[in-house]
Amino acid sequence: MKGNLSDLMQQAQKMQADMQKKQEELAQAEVTGEAAAGLVTVVMNGRHDVRRVQIDDSVLSEDKAMLEDLLAAAVNDAVRKVEQKNREAMSGLTAGLNLPGGFKMPF
Repeated sequence: MKGNLSDLMQQAQKMQADMQKKQEELAQAEVTGEAAAGLVTVVMNGRHDVRRVQIDDSVLSEDKAMLEDLLAAAVNDAVRKVEQKNREAMSGLTAGLNLPGGFKMPF
């Protein structure tokens, strides 16, 4: 019994270390969100920090409201891509665990 508990604790510590490493990797990873078929792009890291914004010159002739909408759409696209990438990465770490539905990692 004592050996099983020790093994379980070691597995938990390894999983915690693996999760922390993965979270650090994801925080540094960059994704690109876009709008208007790439005329407006936003590069965002895994911490949701916007790193770069690129706006094609052709869009600058549009009215202000249109440009604001395209920028918002590109940011939203980048946020969705970050969230999807994070979900996929974490699901790989927790695949062997029988976690209840709706359980969110990390704790």
